[in-house]
Amino acid sequence: MSLLFGRRARLRWLHLIIGGALLMPYFLVGMVVVGSSSGDDGVFSSVAGLFTAFAYALPMAAVTGLFPLVRPLSVAAARALCGIPAEQLAEVPARTRQARVRAAGWYSLHLALGGVVSGMTLALTPFAVGVMGLPFSAALRDSALLGLPQALDRPWIVALAPLAGLAMLSAPALCAAAAGELLARRAPVLLGPTPDDRLAAAERRAADLALRNRLARELHDSVGHALSAVTLQAGAARRVLADDPEFVREALAAIEETTRRTVGELDSMLGLLRQDDDPANGPDGVPPGQQGPRQGPRQGPGPGPGLHALDGLLARCGVPVAYEALGEPGTVTGAVSGEAYRIVQEGLSNALRHGAGGAPVELRIVVREEDLEITMENPLSGRPPVLRPGGGRGLRGIAERAVLLGGRAEAGPHGATEAGPRGGTWRLTARLPLDAAGRTKR
Repeated sequence: MSLLFGRRARLRWLHLIIGGALLMPYFLVGMVVVGSSSGDDGVFSSVAGLFTAFAYALPMAAVTGLFPLVRPLSVAAARALCGIPAEQLAEVPARTRQARVRAAGWYSLHLALGGVVSGMTLALTPFAVGVMGLPFSAALRDSALLGLPQALDRPWIVALAPLAGLAMLSAPALCAAAAGELLARRAPVLLGPTPDDRLAAAERRAADLALRNRLARELHDSVGHALSAVTLQAGAARRVLADDPEFVREALAAIEETTRRTVGELDSMLGLLRQDDDPANGPDGVPPGQQGPRQGPRQGPGPGPGLHALDGLLARCGVPVAYEALGEPGTVTGAVSGEAYRIVQEGLSNALRHGAGGAPVELRIVVREEDLEITMENPLSGRPPVLRPGGGRGLRGIAERAVLLGGRAEAGPHGATEAGPRGGTWRLTARLPLDAAGRTKR
C-alpha cells in the first residue's frame, strides 16, 4: 500500500495534479480551436472533441517549455515532489538548444501525464464514492446520477459495490504511481546537465581552483615574509635586550606594524574564501538576490601592493638591501606590478631564512620596453632553499607567477665551488613581459 498511498506516492501524485493544472490553459485554448473549427457546441461532452483538444494542447505546452526559465522551475518541483537528488539535475536556466529541447520534452511529458491523472482523479473519485455508497442508500440506487444500468440493480451486485468502489479508487492511484515513476526515471535525462552544462561547470570549478591557488600563493608570500621578518626582529631584539633598549623599541614597533598589516591581508583573503564556501551563495559565490547577468569567471582578489610600494617593503624587510633600478619601475602597473612585488617579497623571505646572517641582498630591477627583469642575489649560508627538505613552495610560487604572465623565473646557486655552495651566492632571476596595459601613460 505504501507504493500507492505512501508519502512519496502522495507527493508524486501532487506533482502530477500540478501538471494537470498547468495543462488547463492550453486545453481550454484547444477546446476553443476544436469548437470553432467543427461548429459543434457540444464539444465539451464529446470524447473525441476532448482528446482532440488534448492533442492541440501539447504542442503549445512544448513551445512554452523552450523558455530558459522553465528548466529551473521544473527542477525545483521535481526535486521537492519526485524525490530526485539535486546532483542529478541542472538548476541553471537552459541556454543551449539541446538543453531547451530537453526541458520542453520534460514539460510536455509532465503536463500530458498530469492531465491524464488529474482527469482520472476528478472523474473516478466521486463516481467510486457513489458506487461504494449504493448498499447504504436507496435514494442513491434509484438516482440517475451514477448512470448505472438496470441489470446491475441486483442484491448480490449491490452488496459487492463497496469492493468495486475500492477497485475504482485504486485505478487512479496505480496510474499516478506509474506516471510518477516514469517522470522520476526521465528527469535526470531531460532535466539533467547537458554536455555544455558540464563543460560550463568544469570551467567554473577550474576558475575557482585557480582563484584558490592564487590566494594560497598570496598567503604564503605575505604571511611567510611577515613571519620571517618578525622572527629576525625578535631574535635581534632578544640579543641586545639589556644593551640597546632603543633598538628593542624600534624592533617591537616594526613587529607591530608588520603583524598588523599581515593580519589585514589575511582577513581580506579569508573573507574571499568564506564567501566562496557560504552555502547560501550561488555557484559564482554571490548571494542569489545579488546575481546579475553572467559576466564570466570571477576574478581573484583586488589590487594588492605593487612596485610603487617597494620602498616600504625594503625598509621593513629586516635585511639590508642594495637596490638598483634601471628605467622607471613606478610606471609599471596592473598584474605585472603586483606579481613583481610578490616575487621580490618572496626573494627577501628566502634571503632571511636561508641567506648568510646580516649579509646584504642585491636587488636590481630593469624596466625595458618589452619586459621587466628582476635579479636578486644574496650570499649562501650553506643551506640553499632549493635543497631544503619539504620546502620549495615559495620558489614554485615565483615560477607560477612568472609563467601566468607569460614570463619565466630561475633560481639557484651561482658562483659556488665544487666543494659545496658555501662561499657562493643564491641568484633569483625573473623576467615578466610588458604590454600597453602594463604601463601608465606618460
